[in-house]
Amino acid sequence: MNKQIQDPFTFKSIFERKQLHSLIGGFVMLGIAFVFEHIASVYALAYSLRPTSTYVGDLFLDNLPVVNLNLIIVEGALFGILLGILFLIFNPRYIIFTLKVTAVFIATRAFFTSLTHIGIYPGQINPGPGPFDAIYSYLNFQTGFFFSGHTGLPFLTALIFWGKPLPRNIFLWISGIFGVAVLLAHVHYSIDVFAAPFMAYGIFKICEKVFSRDYELITSAPDLPTVA
Repeated sequence: MNKQIQDPFTFKSIFERKQLHSLIGGFVMLGIAFVFEHIASVYALAYSLRPTSTYVGDLFLDNLPVVNLNLIIVEGALFGILLGILFLIFNPRYIIFTLKVTAVFIATRAFFTSLTHIGIYPGQINPGPGPFDAIYSYLNFQTGFFFSGHTGLPFLTALIFWGKPLPRNIFLWISGIFGVAVLLAHVHYSIDVFAAPFMAYGIFKICEKVFSRDYELITSAPDLPTVA
């Protein structure tokens, strides 16, 4: 008869002295990343209003109808964040590494969105006037194109939870659904969507090495495989 393995790492464990400094560092990194994201978003928005900013052709967008999928893009994105937080609450050994790798993801995307500027593709669906739309817009999920945060962040979350089939499969599905939704809403160019999983994987592997001590908390969990 198989006995269920009890994970000795509890929510209280992250507040122990040997983890607390790393936890604080993760929150500081996340805060700095959001500052970078805000600066990059404001710059990208201002640049998009210039007369020299024009859209380019896209194999997918040229042939796809424009569909208003704000329910998925806005409310779905916020739901995905809350779902990720819920999984972290029940799996506290993932919290510190997730904070840091998410910060690197946000800062990396901010860097890329500030480099090259092309115009908004005609017919793009914008967030509405609702309260969730306001929260979504404040978090800057739709400013800038390369690379898609909607597609990349759930894929990154799936990589983090790779050893747990339920969250892994849920976030892989969410990544795919978001990818289709932002293309149909003409929110992103196709290159933004298809490049996002590769960017997320690269960020994950770099953080795996840079924050090896925090990643070891995940790999040291009982019977959990890692991402190859």
